[in-house]
Amino acid sequence: MGESTVIIVGAGPSGLATAACLTQHSISYILLEREDCFASLWKKKAYDRLHLHLPKQYCELPHMKIPTTCPKYVPKNDFLQYLDNYVAHFGISPLYQRRVESARFDESTKKWRVMAAKVPNGEEELEEEEFFGRFLVVATGETSDPFCPEIEGLSSFQGKIMHSTEFKSGKDYEDKSVLVIGAGNSGYEISLDLANHGAKTSIAVRSPIHILSRGIVSLGLYLLKHLPLYFVDNLMVMLSKLVYGDVTKYGLTRPHEGPFYLKVAFGKYPVIDVGTYSKIKTGEIQVLPAITSITGNDVLFHDGKSYAFDAIIFATGFQRSTSQWLQGDEYLLNEDGLPKPDFPNHWKGKNGLYCVGLARKGLYGAAMDAENISNDVKENL
Repeated sequence: MGESTVIIVGAGPSGLATAACLTQHSISYILLEREDCFASLWKKKAYDRLHLHLPKQYCELPHMKIPTTCPKYVPKNDFLQYLDNYVAHFGISPLYQRRVESARFDESTKKWRVMAAKVPNGEEELEEEEFFGRFLVVATGETSDPFCPEIEGLSSFQGKIMHSTEFKSGKDYEDKSVLVIGAGNSGYEISLDLANHGAKTSIAVRSPIHILSRGIVSLGLYLLKHLPLYFVDNLMVMLSKLVYGDVTKYGLTRPHEGPFYLKVAFGKYPVIDVGTYSKIKTGEIQVLPAITSITGNDVLFHDGKSYAFDAIIFATGFQRSTSQWLQGDEYLLNEDGLPKPDFPNHWKGKNGLYCVGLARKGLYGAAMDAENISNDVKENL
């Protein structure tokens, strides 16, 4: 049994930021993590060429700057070193391999009771542990559980099937025919990596997407501090058309709504282009429509055409399992594990329940949440 002022569930960047902010206020906490390391998505499930998509000033956690020696767009290994330094600086010591099974507020004690299964590697027998805290912070993140949609006939596919979290590099796919499903930032960049390593690359794009350069996004983020969203969105679309031209010639379409509106309203991020579009224009990456079905290694698409592939990579995002263990909350989080209250009031629930990093505002939003939560906890002690 363990007891502390705050129980934090999840030791990704959001949980680490919360722990650091609580430490600054000398508030005790217990940090529970189901994996055997902190920031497991970054350490275990990120592809090699990954860089932070936004300039580093938008990706810093509270109370520690990213070193000036790091480039503007920080590569994965440099960001991991930053997180290592962050954990060491604030003395953060998560309890690893603790899978939270339930969390419920006890009205009689006015504390949260959290049950966690201790899941050591290679052991089938699970030891259950009990933790108590006056406050509970859900820090499991937007990207907690990989999601793969159901596709008719997928089980008949004879080649390699993986989620983007399993992909490391395109070097193993030279001369192989690979289909990437999903045109978010991961799918777009994985397609580029495959093409750069000589794979015959296709990407299935089901929905319209905004394609923006890093420079355009940086300009937009700056302008949003001073100008209305609709004005910035109109400028973003105009600049995208100037830079990328008529994307319909290559099987892509743009949404009717602006890129920042879609991000705020639906959490749909624009695609930040780091070279993929030029490969699409040259035909090194083939854009295909949504999938209808799969028969063996043949994939049938909505336009009636069929192609054979050696491998399929699902870059189809994530879902959250918070609703499976968080009990009694009808105010803060919905069934998909995202906040019901609108930003900027999304982080605070009832009975000392909080969430961090779920506003679909990336690391910048997680940092703001962590500071808000620690300040609120301090005021309510």
